[in-house]
Amino acid sequence: MRPLSIRARVLYLAIVFAVLLVGSVTLATYFFVADGMARSAQDTTWRLARTASETIAKATTTAKLQAASEGLEGQEREVEALRLLMREVPDLFTVGGVEDGSIALHVRESTDSQLRLVWFSDSRAATEQQDGRERALADRQPQQSGPAGRNLLTGMFSEANLGVYVVHIPLDLPDQAVGVMDIVYMPLREEAILDSARQPMAIVGAFALLIAVLMMQIIMGWVLSLVNDLRTAAERVDAGQLDIRLPEEGEHEIADLAKALNHLIERLRRRAEAQTRFVADASHELATPVAGIRGYVNILRAWGAGDPEMREEAIAAIDRESRRMARLCSDLLSMIRSEGVLDFRNVRFDINAASREVLAGAATRYMDKELEFVGPDQGPLWLYGDPDRIEEALSILVDNACKYTLAAGRVQVTSRRHRDRVIVEVTDTGVGIPEADLPSIFERFYRSDTSRSKDTGGFGLGLPIAKHIIDASGGMIWVRSKVASGTTFTISLPRNRMKETRE
Repeated sequence: MRPLSIRARVLYLAIVFAVLLVGSVTLATYFFVADGMARSAQDTTWRLARTASETIAKATTTAKLQAASEGLEGQEREVEALRLLMREVPDLFTVGGVEDGSIALHVRESTDSQLRLVWFSDSRAATEQQDGRERALADRQPQQSGPAGRNLLTGMFSEANLGVYVVHIPLDLPDQAVGVMDIVYMPLREEAILDSARQPMAIVGAFALLIAVLMMQIIMGWVLSLVNDLRTAAERVDAGQLDIRLPEEGEHEIADLAKALNHLIERLRRRAEAQTRFVADASHELATPVAGIRGYVNILRAWGAGDPEMREEAIAAIDRESRRMARLCSDLLSMIRSEGVLDFRNVRFDINAASREVLAGAATRYMDKELEFVGPDQGPLWLYGDPDRIEEALSILVDNACKYTLAAGRVQVTSRRHRDRVIVEVTDTGVGIPEADLPSIFERFYRSDTSRSKDTGGFGLGLPIAKHIIDASGGMIWVRSKVASGTTFTISLPRNRMKETRE
C-alpha cells in the first residue's frame, strides 16, 4: 500500500477518527460511571448521617430520663444527663464506623466558647472542618463539606480517588450544651468498583478501536474495488474496446455512476459504429464518381484523339461525375456544419413567409417539371427559432419532394397552430416510400430502392441534416407515405422556444 494512496489516507483518517470517537465514548462512559459512584457515596454519607442523628437523639432522651429517675432536679439533672450521654456515645457506634464511615462528636458546653472534640471513632473522623461545623450550628441544618474540585476522570489513568465526604449534624444536648456530629465517609467500595472497571473498559475501547478501523478499511476496500472496475473500464474504453459493461448491482452511488458510464459507453459505441459506417458509406459514395472519372479518362486516352464523338461523351461524363462529387462534398460539409453548430438563434419570424420563399426557390429550380406548388394560404404564423436553419430544413424536404414527384405533380406546404406548437406539413404526389424503408430514411446515406437512381442526384444526407436541425430546434419530425400515392413529412416546432429557454 502506497503511503499517499487513497487507501492509506483513509486508513490514517480512520485511525484518527476511531481514536477520537472510541476515546470520547470511553471517557464519557467512565465519567458517567464515576459520577454515579460519587452520587452513591454522597447518598451513603447522608444515610449514615440520618442514622447517627436518630441514634444520638434517642440516646439524649434516654440520658434525660435516666437522670430524672435518679431523683435529680434542675441543673443537677441536666449536668447528669450530659455526663450519661457522653459516657454512652462510644457504645452507640462501633469502632470503625458503619460501612466505612467514621464518626466524631464535637461539644460546646455553656461555659465554653468553642467546639471541643470529645470523641471520635477513628483517626479519619478527626477532620479540620471547623467552618462547616460553625455553619451547621448557625443554620441549625446539616451541612456537607467536601469533596471539592474533584476530577472524576483521573481514575481512568490512575487509581480512583473520589475524595472524602463529611456531613456536619447540629445537636441540642442537655445542660444547654450544643454539639456537632461529623459523619465522615471514605468511598473505598466505590473507588474499588471504578478501579476494577478501568481495565475492562480499556480493553473494550481498544477492541472497538480495532473493529472501527477494520470496518472502515473493509468498506473502503469495497468502494475502491468498484472504483478499480471503473478505472479498468476507462482504460479499455481508451484502448478502443467499447464492448465492456460495468456491474450495476446495488442501490448506491457507485452503481448509479456505473449506470451513467454504461450509458456513456453505449453512446460512444453507437457513435463509433455510426462513424465507421459514415466513413464507409462516404468512401463508397466518393469511390463511385471517382471510378467513373478514371474510366472516362482511360477512354479519352485510348480513343479520344481520333473519335470526336467519343471525346465529347467522355468529357460530358467527367463533368457530370465531378459535379456529383461536388454535391456530395457540399452535403458532407452541410452535415458537419449542422452537427457542429449548436448555438441556434432565437428570433421571432413568420413560418408561412419562410415556407413561401422555399417554394418560390424550388419552383425556379424545377421549372422544367411543370410542378404545381401550393403554399400556406393563411396570414402570418409567428414562432421563435432560427429562421435560416428552419428554412434550410424546409428546403431539404421541399427539394426531396420535387425530386421524387413526377412531372405535372404537386408539392404543397401547409401550416397550422396546435396549442403551443406549430405544425408544418410538406406533401407531394410522388413515388412514395415503401413502408419497410420508413424507419431508416433519417439515417445517413440511406436511400430506398425507389430512389436509387442517379437522375435524382441524392446521397441520403438531406433528411439526416433536416432531422438534426429540427431536433436542435426543440421540434420533432415524422413521415407518412404510400407507394405511388405520395409522401407527407410533418414537423412540430415550439412556438415560444425563447421563453422556454429562459425559464
